[in-house]
Amino acid sequence: MSKQTIILLIVLALVIIVALTAAISEKPLGSMMQKRKYPPSSKDSTMKTIAEYLKDAYHTGMPKVVKTETEWKKLLSPETYAIAREAGTERAFCGAFYDHKKEGIYICVCCELPLFASNAKFDSGTGWPSFFQPVMKDHVEEKTDNSFGMRRVEINCARCDAHLGHVFEDGPRPTGLRYCLNSESLKFIPGEVPAKF
Repeated sequence: MSKQTIILLIVLALVIIVALTAAISEKPLGSMMQKRKYPPSSKDSTMKTIAEYLKDAYHTGMPKVVKTETEWKKLLSPETYAIAREAGTERAFCGAFYDHKKEGIYICVCCELPLFASNAKFDSGTGWPSFFQPVMKDHVEEKTDNSFGMRRVEINCARCDAHLGHVFEDGPRPTGLRYCLNSESLKFIPGEVPAKF
């Protein structure tokens, strides 16, 4: 056999292996080649319902969740740690939730406090998930951020101080606010969003 034939057979074998792996994992071939993370499946029977997350948050109050940096590093991926615990920012149009349109709530990746609901989500065109209001105002804390020579308002989880993103005054009605978030700071819980929380 010639070298060209051997190389062609090796390439063909690699393509078949990748295609079979994609078929076995039930993921489209294109998604296997991307680093993008996708929201958890609603088929997970261990997942709590939206009502349970809200009930837990309201019945237990909001005691602070405090962990050492070592503990957070064990619980979170390096990417999530860099954003949620070190106030990093993911690249635009790369997060799992920037174009996510399913009904449900978004909870804190660190402490599972309900933060935002799908009925307050809108397409801001910025490449990050954007909402015009949180589930409850006291679930999100604001602080002044003067980094990078700009004056912005940083938003954090009120229970564990995880960095979520920033809030701007250029959002839609009724609030006129745009809560611009990092997907890495959130988990998504699918389900029907209650009319009142």
